[in-house]
Amino acid sequence: MTESNQDKAPEIKSTQLQEQPTVVLHETVPMNELREFFGRAYQSVMGATEQQHVQVAGPPFAMYRGKPTDVVDVEAGFPVAAPFPGGEEGGVTAGSLPAGRAFEAMHVGPYETLPETYRAIMGKMQAEGLTPGSAMWEYYLSDPGAEPDPAAWKTLIVWPVA
Repeated sequence: MTESNQDKAPEIKSTQLQEQPTVVLHETVPMNELREFFGRAYQSVMGATEQQHVQVAGPPFAMYRGKPTDVVDVEAGFPVAAPFPGGEEGGVTAGSLPAGRAFEAMHVGPYETLPETYRAIMGKMQAEGLTPGSAMWEYYLSDPGAEPDPAAWKTLIVWPVA
């Protein structure tokens, strides 16, 4: 299996991001309610994009603002091909992922081990004398409903530089 080396140290790449329009549900959520929030957010956002005839342009994501504690400032939704035209639809609103320099790494494994990949990205930024931005996001490339083995789940972590 060629990905076994990713179990230890993910490859961390520096990238230059373009601004990406999104459609999101933004809330402050207790950590232990994130799963319920994601289910509700993705369903609401998908309904709003279909109602407004906006084309989804990528996998579901969640953007986190600030350092998570027992509550987290999070917006979850989808990147879209064009800015979302509607106003708020049941809390669903237009958003964007910012342009700028960022580091990204592919996390392979269960969501519970994501902090290990975040620590690796933080270490790379610090080694290069850079300050991590206060917002970071994750693209969920695996559907847990279709891939029952958490060890195979793929999550792309994107962490902009301040």
